[in-house]
Amino acid sequence: MLNNIRPRSYAVNGLRMLAVAGAYFAAAKVGLAQELVGGQVTPLWPPTGIALACLLLMGIRVWPGITLGAFLVNLMLGPSLLAVAAISVGNTFAPVCAYLLLVRARFCIELDRLRDALALVFLGALTAMLISSTVGSGVLLLAGALRSGDFWPTWSVWWTGDAMGVLVVTPILLVLRTSRTPWDARLSRWGEAVALAVGTLLVTVMATVSSINLLFLVFPFLIWAALRFQLAGAAACALIVSTVAIVAAAQGSGPFAEHGLFLNMVTLQAFNGAASLTALLLAAIIAERNQAHERLEHICARLTEVADRVDRERTAAQRLPPEPEVRRESG
Repeated sequence: MLNNIRPRSYAVNGLRMLAVAGAYFAAAKVGLAQELVGGQVTPLWPPTGIALACLLLMGIRVWPGITLGAFLVNLMLGPSLLAVAAISVGNTFAPVCAYLLLVRARFCIELDRLRDALALVFLGALTAMLISSTVGSGVLLLAGALRSGDFWPTWSVWWTGDAMGVLVVTPILLVLRTSRTPWDARLSRWGEAVALAVGTLLVTVMATVSSINLLFLVFPFLIWAALRFQLAGAAACALIVSTVAIVAAAQGSGPFAEHGLFLNMVTLQAFNGAASLTALLLAAIIAERNQAHERLEHICARLTEVADRVDRERTAAQRLPPEPEVRRESG
């Protein structure tokens, strides 16, 4: 029996690795559709977010799938086979390092605590993604595919693209894994959710086609999403906002029309980063507040039960007849 279980387990792990590689490759094709620098550097790299989410949900064993997906993607873009292999290693080690840092920080995939949101932002996105950007840019420089003067601009775009992949894509996948569709919700609740999604899309489109910089108008909708729908609403609205902004930057429309590529990249990354940070942190704070409120209600209910029980016992004791006094006779 044990001999039959082991091959089955290996087969399941192999299928998971292939699924991760396929998801990584497909997400890379989507990300490359909006490239802004050199045909391969994008302001949002979804494969990194997918890789980290797969590690959090399936465990460290699926890392070969990340390597395979990264190798296949870079094989179409890299200057040489050795450079492709080195970049693939960096693209694998970055999400693996992010996973290990989050595990060390006792990260919870529900993202219902402020410490979880902070860990995802500062450990998973901003810190761990330094690895992939440094390895990738360094390999391109050593391979002669990148001039020395272009190292830091490429490094910064690579880093922010990977970080945005974690900030935008990973929360969505974690929400899909942990959330359940509230079919029993009131019709007004569904109407509010639809109004929020449509309003976020329309306002973001208007802000990105207007010649006036109106990008700040999306933040009330992100706050609305976090206050009313916590992580599910905040992550979905952040994805809508970032996607529309990236398309506008790639087309050079609205606030991205009158500036150079580097300044547009800085503006785009600052906006996307601020939007994701606002949505995730506020959603985590609201979730923590709701949990504290539920704990207080539970404690109050328990205290009320104890007080009622003590009151009933005291009343029952008062209703009992007094014990007769025993008179002792002196002998």
